[in-house]
Amino acid sequence: MEKEGTLLMARKDIKVLDCTIRDGGLVNNFYFTDDFVKGVYHTCVAAGVDYMEIGKNNSPTLQSPEEFGAWNFCKEEDVRRIVGNNDTNMKIAVMSDIGRTVAEELIPCEDSVIDMIRIATYIHQIPAAIELIEDAHAKGYETTVNIMAISKSFDDELNEVLEALSKTSVDIIYIADSFGSFYPEQINKLSKKYVKIARENGKQVGIHAHNNMQLAYANTIEAMMYGTSFLDVTISGLGRGAGNCPMELMIGFLKNPKYKLMPVLEFIEEYIIPLEKELDWGYSIPYMLTGQLNEHPRSAMKARDENDDNYPDFYR
Repeated sequence: MEKEGTLLMARKDIKVLDCTIRDGGLVNNFYFTDDFVKGVYHTCVAAGVDYMEIGKNNSPTLQSPEEFGAWNFCKEEDVRRIVGNNDTNMKIAVMSDIGRTVAEELIPCEDSVIDMIRIATYIHQIPAAIELIEDAHAKGYETTVNIMAISKSFDDELNEVLEALSKTSVDIIYIADSFGSFYPEQINKLSKKYVKIARENGKQVGIHAHNNMQLAYANTIEAMMYGTSFLDVTISGLGRGAGNCPMELMIGFLKNPKYKLMPVLEFIEEYIIPLEKELDWGYSIPYMLTGQLNEHPRSAMKARDENDDNYPDFYR
Protein backbone atom coordinates (compact mmCIF):
# COMPACT_ATOMS: atom_id res chain seq x y z
CA MET A 1 0.00 0.00 0.00
CA GLU A 2 1.41 3.37 -1.05
CA LYS A 3 1.21 6.59 0.92
CA GLU A 4 -2.03 8.48 0.40
CA GLY A 5 -1.26 12.02 -0.67
CA THR A 6 1.71 14.12 0.36
CA LEU A 7 2.56 16.36 3.28
CA LEU A 8 1.53 19.35 1.16
CA MET A 9 -2.07 18.38 0.46
CA ALA A 10 -5.34 18.28 2.41
CA ARG A 11 -7.24 14.98 2.25
CA LYS A 12 -11.02 15.29 2.30
CA ASP A 13 -11.46 12.11 4.35
CA ILE A 14 -9.44 13.40 7.33
CA LYS A 15 -11.42 14.11 10.50
CA VAL A 16 -9.97 15.50 13.73
CA LEU A 17 -11.64 14.13 16.86
CA ASP A 18 -11.02 15.83 20.21
CA CYS A 19 -10.85 13.57 23.31
CA THR A 20 -9.79 16.21 25.86
CA ILE A 21 -12.68 15.73 28.28
CA ARG A 22 -13.03 11.97 27.85
CA ASP A 23 -9.36 10.97 28.04
CA GLY A 24 -8.54 13.89 30.32
CA GLY A 25 -11.33 12.73 32.61
CA LEU A 26 -9.22 9.67 33.42
CA VAL A 27 -6.82 12.05 35.20
CA ASN A 28 -9.39 13.63 37.54
CA ASN A 29 -12.30 11.14 37.55
CA PHE A 30 -14.21 13.42 35.18
CA TYR A 31 -14.57 16.29 37.64
CA PHE A 32 -14.29 19.12 35.14
CA THR A 33 -16.19 22.34 35.74
CA ASP A 34 -18.85 23.41 33.26
CA ASP A 35 -16.67 26.42 32.48
CA PHE A 36 -13.77 24.16 31.46
CA VAL A 37 -15.98 21.86 29.34
CA LYS A 38 -17.61 24.84 27.64
CA GLY A 39 -14.15 26.22 26.98
CA VAL A 40 -13.11 23.01 25.24
CA TYR A 41 -16.35 22.98 23.24
CA HIS A 42 -16.00 26.55 22.00
CA THR A 43 -12.30 26.02 21.27
CA CYS A 44 -13.02 22.93 19.18
CA VAL A 45 -15.72 24.75 17.21
CA ALA A 46 -13.46 27.74 16.57
CA ALA A 47 -10.53 25.49 15.64
CA GLY A 48 -12.57 23.62 13.03
CA VAL A 49 -12.45 20.27 14.86
CA ASP A 50 -14.85 17.73 13.35
CA TYR A 51 -15.92 15.80 16.47
CA MET A 52 -15.71 16.46 20.21
CA GLU A 53 -15.88 13.49 22.57
CA ILE A 54 -17.47 15.11 25.61
CA GLY A 55 -17.04 12.13 27.95
CA LYS A 56 -18.33 8.64 28.62
CA ASN A 57 -21.91 7.47 28.82
CA ASN A 58 -21.30 4.80 31.43
CA SER A 59 -24.26 3.81 33.58
CA PRO A 60 -24.68 5.25 37.10
CA THR A 61 -26.05 1.83 38.02
CA LEU A 62 -22.62 0.31 37.31
CA GLN A 63 -20.29 3.11 38.43
CA SER A 64 -20.78 5.40 41.40
CA PRO A 65 -21.86 9.02 40.74
CA GLU A 66 -20.16 9.83 44.06
CA GLU A 67 -16.83 8.57 42.72
CA PHE A 68 -17.04 10.01 39.21
CA GLY A 69 -18.04 13.41 37.86
CA ALA A 70 -20.82 14.14 35.38
CA TRP A 71 -18.67 13.55 32.29
CA ASN A 72 -18.32 9.86 33.10
CA PHE A 73 -22.07 9.51 32.54
CA CYS A 74 -22.96 12.25 30.01
CA LYS A 75 -26.65 12.48 30.77
CA GLU A 76 -28.53 14.26 28.02
CA GLU A 77 -29.36 17.26 30.21
CA ASP A 78 -25.72 17.67 31.22
CA VAL A 79 -24.49 17.59 27.62
CA ARG A 80 -27.16 20.07 26.50
CA ARG A 81 -26.18 22.36 29.37
CA ILE A 82 -22.82 22.73 27.60
CA VAL A 83 -23.68 22.59 23.89
CA GLY A 84 -27.37 23.55 23.75
CA ASN A 85 -28.68 22.15 20.48
CA ASN A 86 -25.14 22.23 19.06
CA ASP A 87 -26.02 24.39 16.09
CA THR A 88 -22.52 24.03 14.66
CA ASN A 89 -20.73 21.91 12.07
CA MET A 90 -18.99 19.92 14.81
CA LYS A 91 -20.47 16.63 15.97
CA ILE A 92 -20.65 15.40 19.57
CA ALA A 93 -19.42 11.96 20.62
CA VAL A 94 -19.39 9.89 23.80
CA MET A 95 -17.57 6.67 24.66
CA SER A 96 -19.25 3.49 25.90
CA ASP A 97 -17.06 1.10 27.90
CA ILE A 98 -18.15 -2.49 27.44
CA GLY A 99 -19.20 -3.78 30.86
CA ARG A 100 -20.01 -0.31 32.15
CA THR A 101 -22.80 0.67 29.76
CA VAL A 102 -26.47 -0.34 29.67
CA ALA A 103 -27.81 -0.37 26.12
CA GLU A 104 -31.37 0.25 27.28
CA GLU A 105 -30.31 3.63 28.68
CA LEU A 106 -29.22 4.85 25.22
CA ILE A 107 -32.01 7.02 23.82
CA PRO A 108 -32.63 7.30 20.05
CA CYS A 109 -30.25 9.65 18.24
CA GLU A 110 -33.15 11.78 17.00
CA ASP A 111 -33.91 12.66 20.63
CA SER A 112 -30.28 13.40 21.54
CA VAL A 113 -27.72 16.10 20.82
CA ILE A 114 -25.11 13.31 20.65
CA ASP A 115 -24.15 12.13 17.15
CA MET A 116 -21.62 9.34 17.71
CA ILE A 117 -21.19 6.40 20.09
CA ARG A 118 -17.58 5.25 20.45
CA ILE A 119 -17.30 1.74 21.85
CA ALA A 120 -14.22 0.69 23.83
CA THR A 121 -13.69 -3.06 24.08
CA TYR A 122 -11.10 -5.65 24.90
CA ILE A 123 -10.85 -8.64 22.58
CA HIS A 124 -12.58 -10.99 25.02
CA GLN A 125 -15.58 -8.60 25.09
CA ILE A 126 -16.13 -8.51 21.31
CA PRO A 127 -19.54 -10.27 21.35
CA ALA A 128 -20.92 -7.65 23.76
CA ALA A 129 -19.30 -4.89 21.69
CA ILE A 130 -21.03 -6.12 18.54
CA GLU A 131 -24.38 -6.11 20.33
CA LEU A 132 -23.85 -2.50 21.41
CA ILE A 133 -22.67 -1.47 17.94
CA GLU A 134 -25.87 -2.82 16.40
CA ASP A 135 -28.07 -1.27 19.09
CA ALA A 136 -26.47 2.18 18.66
CA HIS A 137 -26.63 1.89 14.86
CA ALA A 138 -30.30 0.93 15.00
CA LYS A 139 -30.95 4.01 17.13
CA GLY A 140 -29.39 6.21 14.45
CA TYR A 141 -25.91 6.95 15.80
CA GLU A 142 -22.59 6.95 14.00
CA THR A 143 -20.41 4.30 15.64
CA THR A 144 -16.75 3.58 16.18
CA VAL A 145 -15.00 0.74 17.96
CA ASN A 146 -11.65 0.90 19.79
CA ILE A 147 -10.04 -2.53 20.19
CA MET A 148 -7.91 -1.95 23.27
CA ALA A 149 -4.57 -3.52 24.29
CA ILE A 150 -3.89 -4.91 20.81
CA SER A 151 -0.17 -4.80 21.59
CA LYS A 152 -0.87 -7.86 23.79
CA SER A 153 -2.75 -9.80 21.09
CA PHE A 154 -1.56 -12.30 18.51
CA ASP A 155 -1.87 -11.65 14.77
CA ASP A 156 -4.37 -14.45 14.14
CA GLU A 157 -6.52 -13.28 17.03
CA LEU A 158 -6.53 -9.67 15.81
CA ASN A 159 -7.28 -10.76 12.24
CA GLU A 160 -10.33 -12.69 13.43
CA VAL A 161 -11.56 -9.72 15.45
CA LEU A 162 -11.15 -7.31 12.54
CA GLU A 163 -12.98 -9.66 10.20
CA ALA A 164 -15.86 -9.99 12.68
CA LEU A 165 -16.12 -6.23 13.25
CA SER A 166 -15.93 -5.50 9.53
CA LYS A 167 -19.18 -7.42 9.07
CA THR A 168 -21.05 -5.28 11.64
CA SER A 169 -22.70 -1.89 11.17
CA VAL A 170 -19.77 -0.01 12.75
CA ASP A 171 -18.57 3.00 10.74
CA ILE A 172 -14.97 3.40 11.97
CA ILE A 173 -12.56 0.81 13.39
CA TYR A 174 -9.82 2.30 15.58
CA ILE A 175 -6.18 1.41 16.02
CA ALA A 176 -5.77 1.97 19.78
CA ASP A 177 -2.23 2.17 21.15
CA SER A 178 -3.49 1.65 24.71
CA PHE A 179 -0.08 1.34 26.34
CA GLY A 180 1.80 3.82 24.14
CA SER A 181 4.08 0.95 23.18
CA PHE A 182 4.00 1.01 19.37
CA TYR A 183 6.70 2.40 17.10
CA PRO A 184 5.94 4.00 13.71
CA GLU A 185 6.94 0.89 11.75
CA GLN A 186 4.41 -1.14 13.78
CA ILE A 187 1.72 1.51 13.25
CA ASN A 188 2.55 1.36 9.54
CA LYS A 189 1.82 -2.38 9.41
CA LEU A 190 -1.30 -2.07 11.55
CA SER A 191 -2.62 0.77 9.39
CA LYS A 192 -2.25 -1.29 6.23
CA LYS A 193 -3.98 -4.27 7.88
CA TYR A 194 -6.88 -2.22 9.31
CA VAL A 195 -7.38 -0.08 6.20
CA LYS A 196 -7.44 -3.07 3.85
CA ILE A 197 -10.10 -4.92 5.86
CA ALA A 198 -12.11 -1.76 6.59
CA ARG A 199 -12.26 -0.53 3.00
CA GLU A 200 -13.22 -3.93 1.67
CA ASN A 201 -16.31 -3.57 3.87
CA GLY A 202 -17.10 0.13 3.33
CA LYS A 203 -15.62 1.38 6.60
CA GLN A 204 -12.95 3.83 7.73
CA VAL A 205 -10.08 3.60 10.21
CA GLY A 206 -9.12 5.83 13.14
CA ILE A 207 -6.01 6.15 15.35
CA HIS A 208 -5.92 6.76 19.11
CA ALA A 209 -2.31 7.08 20.29
CA HIS A 210 -0.77 7.47 23.75
CA ASN A 211 2.45 9.35 24.34
CA ASN A 212 4.47 7.08 26.65
CA MET A 213 7.48 7.16 24.32
CA GLN A 214 6.76 10.60 22.84
CA LEU A 215 5.53 8.94 19.66
CA ALA A 216 1.80 9.73 19.75
CA TYR A 217 2.18 12.54 17.21
CA ALA A 218 4.56 10.60 14.96
CA ASN A 219 2.37 7.50 15.11
CA THR A 220 -0.75 9.49 14.28
CA ILE A 221 0.92 11.01 11.22
CA GLU A 222 2.21 7.57 10.16
CA ALA A 223 -1.27 6.08 10.41
CA MET A 224 -2.75 9.02 8.49
CA MET A 225 -0.21 8.71 5.68
CA TYR A 226 -1.27 5.10 5.11
CA GLY A 227 -5.01 5.63 4.93
CA THR A 228 -6.27 6.24 8.46
CA SER A 229 -8.95 8.96 8.39
CA PHE A 230 -10.00 9.73 11.99
CA LEU A 231 -7.27 11.33 14.11
CA ASP A 232 -7.76 11.48 17.89
CA VAL A 233 -6.16 14.41 19.71
CA THR A 234 -6.40 16.24 23.03
CA ILE A 235 -5.54 19.82 23.90
CA SER A 236 -1.99 19.93 25.25
CA GLY A 237 -2.03 16.12 25.21
CA LEU A 238 -4.30 16.02 28.28
CA GLY A 239 -5.10 12.37 28.99
CA ARG A 240 -4.44 9.32 31.11
CA GLY A 241 -0.83 8.86 32.12
CA ALA A 242 1.49 10.11 29.40
CA GLY A 243 -1.45 11.64 27.56
CA ASN A 244 -2.29 11.70 23.87
CA CYS A 245 -1.40 13.28 20.54
CA PRO A 246 -1.57 17.04 21.20
CA MET A 247 -4.21 18.90 19.21
CA GLU A 248 -1.95 21.89 18.72
CA LEU A 249 0.66 19.73 16.99
CA MET A 250 -1.86 18.10 14.67
CA ILE A 251 -3.72 21.34 13.84
CA GLY A 252 -0.37 22.96 13.07
CA PHE A 253 0.57 20.05 10.80
CA LEU A 254 -2.60 19.60 8.74
CA LYS A 255 -2.69 21.66 5.58
CA ASN A 256 -6.46 22.07 5.45
CA PRO A 257 -7.26 25.77 6.06
CA LYS A 258 -10.45 24.84 7.92
CA TYR A 259 -8.31 24.07 10.99
CA LYS A 260 -7.24 27.04 13.11
CA LEU A 261 -4.42 26.99 15.66
CA MET A 262 -5.02 30.29 17.49
CA PRO A 263 -8.15 29.20 19.45
CA VAL A 264 -6.22 26.21 20.79
CA LEU A 265 -3.30 28.36 21.93
CA GLU A 266 -5.69 30.76 23.65
CA PHE A 267 -7.38 27.89 25.52
CA ILE A 268 -4.00 26.53 26.63
CA GLU A 269 -3.03 29.93 27.99
CA GLU A 270 -6.30 30.41 29.89
CA TYR A 271 -7.08 26.88 31.09
CA ILE A 272 -4.27 24.37 30.62
CA ILE A 273 -1.41 26.27 32.22
CA PRO A 274 -3.34 26.64 35.52
CA LEU A 275 -4.50 22.99 35.28
CA GLU A 276 -0.91 21.78 35.04
CA LYS A 277 -0.42 23.00 38.61
CA GLU A 278 -3.23 20.70 39.80
CA LEU A 279 -3.05 17.55 37.64
CA ASP A 280 -0.20 15.34 36.49
CA TRP A 281 -0.08 14.04 32.92
CA GLY A 282 2.39 13.89 30.05
CA TYR A 283 5.69 12.25 29.25
CA SER A 284 7.86 11.04 32.14
CA ILE A 285 10.40 8.27 32.73
CA PRO A 286 7.93 5.86 34.42
CA TYR A 287 5.53 6.19 31.48
CA MET A 288 8.41 5.71 29.07
CA LEU A 289 9.35 2.48 30.81
CA THR A 290 5.83 1.03 30.80
CA GLY A 291 5.63 1.92 27.11
CA GLN A 292 8.93 0.21 26.31
CA LEU A 293 7.90 -2.85 28.32
CA ASN A 294 4.40 -2.96 26.76
CA GLU A 295 2.68 -2.72 30.14
CA HIS A 296 -0.42 -0.88 31.35
CA PRO A 297 0.66 2.50 32.80
CA ARG A 298 -1.11 1.94 36.16
CA SER A 299 2.21 1.23 37.94
CA ALA A 300 3.71 4.42 36.50
CA MET A 301 0.63 6.39 37.55
CA LYS A 302 1.08 5.06 41.10
CA ALA A 303 4.75 6.07 41.09
CA ARG A 304 3.86 9.56 39.88
CA ASP A 305 1.13 9.92 42.50
CA GLU A 306 3.62 8.95 45.22
CA ASN A 307 6.35 11.25 43.81
CA ASP A 308 8.61 8.21 43.53
CA ASP A 309 11.58 9.31 41.44
CA ASN A 310 13.69 6.17 42.02
CA TYR A 311 13.70 5.26 38.34
CA PRO A 312 16.26 2.39 38.56
CA ASP A 313 14.12 0.66 41.20
CA PHE A 314 10.99 1.26 39.15
CA TYR A 315 12.71 -0.29 36.12
CA ARG A 316 13.87 -3.30 38.15
